[in-house]
Amino acid sequence: MLDERAVTAAIGSTAYDANGQEIGTVEHFYVDDRTGEPSWVAVTTGLFGTRQSVVPALDATFTEGALRLPVAADAVRNSPPLGGAHLTPDDEAQLRRHYAGGAATPGEPSAAGRHAAGPDDGAMTHDGAMTRSEERLVVGTERIPTTRARLVKYVVTEEVQITVPVRREEVRLEQVPIDAPADPGRGESLVAEGPSAPGTPAGLPEEVVLHAERPVVTVEVEAIERVRIRTEVVPGQETVTGQVQRERITVDEDPGPRRT
Repeated sequence: MLDERAVTAAIGSTAYDANGQEIGTVEHFYVDDRTGEPSWVAVTTGLFGTRQSVVPALDATFTEGALRLPVAADAVRNSPPLGGAHLTPDDEAQLRRHYAGGAATPGEPSAAGRHAAGPDDGAMTHDGAMTRSEERLVVGTERIPTTRARLVKYVVTEEVQITVPVRREEVRLEQVPIDAPADPGRGESLVAEGPSAPGTPAGLPEEVVLHAERPVVTVEVEAIERVRIRTEVVPGQETVTGQVQRERITVDEDPGPRRT
């Protein structure tokens, strides 16, 4: 038997017969006035959904968004033209005789009959009270892969400036008194002094070769650090939004006969 949630969810879904053939669209259920059990279901059939047929619902199942009824589609299309907001015991007897050769039909008709139950109706209990249900969001989390990370090395070229001290040789004219000591030599040099040119008087060279230092740049590779991958959990918050349905209970009053 269908529970309250299945009855509510089945309204507006597609109904299929026992062989999987489409019958029509579920309009509403007829529940027992005393027990609240869904005994019959109204299904709109026909080319444009203009005909309403009443089908046994005690052994119906609601799975994957569809209502499965234990009757044949032909039997539904040929059912008595009954419906409305209420089924009388005579209506049920007529329907029972029609479906007698098919699958199981509801039990003995209730003296109070059946009334139509839509998505806003609840299950009627024996003490006259009605159970109201509502949906709620159940939120959880799941782990899903988002990114694959791997180590990749690449070369970055950048300009580097380094100040390097350099020296150079310069020639300076030095005047000394006559009685000054002998020439101490050619002075400072960046290179080791070699032998004087042939025929050059000592201390008076014909020319002097000057030297200078210049930067020499070379590049060498050295290991500077080790890099490895580690993961860490970063907490965060996300807001989820969903739709829920809740049942409301109202009093449906039928006006009595008016006196004239």
